Amino acid sequence: MLACPSTSSLHGGLYSSYPSRYKFFPSNYFLFPSCSRIIPSRKCKFHSLPLLFSTKTSNRFSLRASLDSEATESVLSDNAHGAPFSVKIPLGDRHILVETGHIGRQASSSVTVTDGETIVYTSVCLDEVPSEPSDFFPLSVTYQERFSAAGRTSGGFFKREGKTKDHEVLICRLIDRPLRPTMPKGFYHETQILSWVLSYDGLHSPDSLAVTAAGIAVALSEVPISKAIAGVRVGLVGGKYIVNPTVEEMENSELDLLLAGTDSAILMIEGYSNFLPEEKLLQAVEVGQDAVRAICNEVESLVKKCGKPKMFDAIKLPPPELYKHIEDIAGDELVKALQIRQKIPRRKALSSLEEKVLNILTEKGFVTNDANATIWSNTETIVDSLEDEDEEVVVDGEVDEGDVHIKPTPRKSAPLFSEVDVKVVFKEVSSKFLRRRIVEGGRRSDGRTPNGIRPINSRCSLLPRAHGSALFTRGETQSLAVVTLGDKQMAQRIDNLMGIDEFKRFYLQYSFPPSCVGEVGRIGAPSRREIGHGILAERALEPILPAEDDFPYTIRVESTITESNGSSSMASVCGGCLALQDAGIPVKCSIAGIAMGMVLDTKEFGGDGTPLILSDITGSEDASGDMDFKVAGNEDGITAFQMDIKVGGITLPIMREALLQARHGRRHILEEMTKSSPPPAKRLSQYAPLIHVMKVKPEKVNLIIGSGGKKVKSIIEESGVEAIDTEDDGTVKITAKDLSSLERSKAIISNLTMVPSIGDIYRNCEIKSIVPYGVFVEIAPGREGLCHISELSSGWLAKAEDAFKVGDRFDVKLVEINDKGQLRLSRKALLPDSDADKLNVKQHSGNPSEDISTSEKAPEKGSPKKVANVQKDGLAEEKTEQSKDKMNTSKVTASHKRGSLDDSELPQKKFVRRLVSPTQDKPLTNKNRTKKSSSVSSKDESNLVSVIMRLEDALTNQQMSDIIERKISLTHPVTRLNHEEGDRMRTSCDFLM
Repeated sequence: MLACPSTSSLHGGLYSSYPSRYKFFPSNYFLFPSCSRIIPSRKCKFHSLPLLFSTKTSNRFSLRASLDSEATESVLSDNAHGAPFSVKIPLGDRHILVETGHIGRQASSSVTVTDGETIVYTSVCLDEVPSEPSDFFPLSVTYQERFSAAGRTSGGFFKREGKTKDHEVLICRLIDRPLRPTMPKGFYHETQILSWVLSYDGLHSPDSLAVTAAGIAVALSEVPISKAIAGVRVGLVGGKYIVNPTVEEMENSELDLLLAGTDSAILMIEGYSNFLPEEKLLQAVEVGQDAVRAICNEVESLVKKCGKPKMFDAIKLPPPELYKHIEDIAGDELVKALQIRQKIPRRKALSSLEEKVLNILTEKGFVTNDANATIWSNTETIVDSLEDEDEEVVVDGEVDEGDVHIKPTPRKSAPLFSEVDVKVVFKEVSSKFLRRRIVEGGRRSDGRTPNGIRPINSRCSLLPRAHGSALFTRGETQSLAVVTLGDKQMAQRIDNLMGIDEFKRFYLQYSFPPSCVGEVGRIGAPSRREIGHGILAERALEPILPAEDDFPYTIRVESTITESNGSSSMASVCGGCLALQDAGIPVKCSIAGIAMGMVLDTKEFGGDGTPLILSDITGSEDASGDMDFKVAGNEDGITAFQMDIKVGGITLPIMREALLQARHGRRHILEEMTKSSPPPAKRLSQYAPLIHVMKVKPEKVNLIIGSGGKKVKSIIEESGVEAIDTEDDGTVKITAKDLSSLERSKAIISNLTMVPSIGDIYRNCEIKSIVPYGVFVEIAPGREGLCHISELSSGWLAKAEDAFKVGDRFDVKLVEINDKGQLRLSRKALLPDSDADKLNVKQHSGNPSEDISTSEKAPEKGSPKKVANVQKDGLAEEKTEQSKDKMNTSKVTASHKRGSLDDSELPQKKFVRRLVSPTQDKPLTNKNRTKKSSSVSSKDESNLVSVIMRLEDALTNQQMSDIIERKISLTHPVTRLNHEEGDRMRTSCDFLM
């Protein structure tokens, strides 16, 4: 229903019934009875609203206003409807700012906590009507990181925050766990805590701020808690403990501890470390507790200034006589039921006994089936002063939810107890008897001593097609752990406030189906409990994993709880460790986990008052005990821990005793894990993918990817591998199912990204194209080089097409790489007769001019000294200087006559002697060279000059260019050319003459 105070009839009807203390204002304003501020009204489009109200309704409303006005006005007068308050609290080397009264003033309480430029806003609201009595406090927590806090939007289609992410769920649990044990029993008003990150600077983490903000908001609200709660993070950097370290400092921290508590006790701890000893952990807890105490003291002063009155009168406990009735009826049978060792029979016996107690009390007239009987029978209400109408209209400034409240009709006289009361009390009495049995008798339900560990059994390689599997059983708790290996595509992507893509290469997923406790339930998305237990086991196992460079796999562990009777998360740690070993992952060591319990007040049950620590607790001991402390690690250090308290808190001495007892328990469990039958395989499964990691130059990565990813797709299709992942630093990961496809892709990528060097020889290379100046040869997929026409054969070729065609294959040698990275290849350098200068013979064809063409290579261009030993006269000297460039090519005067004949067509076994004296066949020295030069007579000079001129006339310009292009000087040392070429030139001249 909607109320429109601007209607004229509403002024005459409803307002006329108000008490005289209300002041009336013009028709465009209205006043909410419990609020002292004036709010402009909206125009109403519903003209028939006066028909919805009656005089009786308005009278009832005026009565409620008169009852609540005094308390409301007193609170508002003190707080002036949310007057802003702020306080700076020292924390480490800086301050955090706590503010209230600025925003969210209609909530029961709201605060903003600021650290640096990170701001967390938290509000607390309570339901006006209490819910049905239960054995737990009706508290719900929601934490959300707004992407706008970091100046970005969601990547989804709707561009808004959606489903709560896993890390947000974990922070919700961090907020809930320390608050719940401080809530008093019997307070059943549903309480909701909403927390948002409004600003994030990327330096100060919001999770510990959210815990502190929630504790302060609850302390300022009407929720009847006695002490303020705060939370801090503690890091260990360089041997120094740091409170609320920055994100940069946490990157080098050996410890990640989040602690919450009051000024006198610890309520919750959770953290992860790299095999940290127990003593160092206790020192970190002490540092954190000191910081929490300082915050709580400041919060207490803030609560005195602006806190709201607590709803202690809303606490409704079951009648004390009900406890006595249940103990008298079921005491003896309850003791026997708690001695049953197995969980399911014990649970059935307790359930049957509870039903028996309920029936007996009902027969005696003490119990009614009306669940609301207790809520209203012992509560002072105003129903006697109200009329019989069940509707109440609350007039407010605008139409909103909650404007119309449906109140229950007056109850008839009810019996003493409700059915819910009996069930709640029966559970408390059962817990009391269980604790008494442990303290007085020294024995637990399954017959163990306080530090006893349940029987352990484990099996590996249970699933033949899985990459790794293990079944770990401890008592009636059982975990089936399965490991799956994959490439980067299987990694879990994490969306965070900073917008940086983060991928998890290792993650553990925990499942708790209802069948594991023998019940029927709904299967859906993972619960908050499942997410929390999975992360705890994941962080416990993470320190033992090898580095990604040593083991480049993405690792997924699934832990399915097939049986549960306490400590299933720690069973996931043990089973997950065995499954990792079974998958062939080279872990650093083995990890085990154990859950510790406690009975805090032993004096109540006949003890000396010293807290009793229990090892490896069961489900009933967890529910009935005062502590659930999970610790995971190896024999010497801790990797993960989590503690929940169900009482007002514990002290450091108690925690020290629990940690030492947990260490003895871990050592026993690790020893039992070595007895696994069958043991872990410790090798990769034949069904696991193969991953090869190779490094290439970063600038070569684009060659692998290609335009639009075409090249990498073609490599995958050609080789048959599953995936190829590249990184900017040049790392390439190839994932394949078999070795053959892996080798094919590896060869393609190696050839594609190779760095060639001069002198490399490439076999069986294919001609891809032919051009007038040579052929292009593919030496590797995607890599081609030019083999110039002069390097195709040791003989002269007019056209490359005359001897070769596209698709032909031959071996080439890399002889040059220019500044642009282009490759120059040579086939001639690998031919058997391409190094004929090693033999002091030449082929003979019967034609003197052809013999000249088969002589060794000419000297470098521009070296006239090779023929400068002739007797000088003016004519000869001048001719030599003018033709010095052509003189170097005289040895190939007849090469043009051969055309494009292949080297194999040349005669191979015909040799002629040089027409010189025998002394010229000997190795030349400077002395021999001098004598030989002086032996040339002046008569021969004219003949020598004429021969040179004939050689020049016989060579065309193109032939001379081809000869020069061969770069003969690169294949023959200059010193040899200087000594031998002159001799060969003279030999050729003598032969022609």
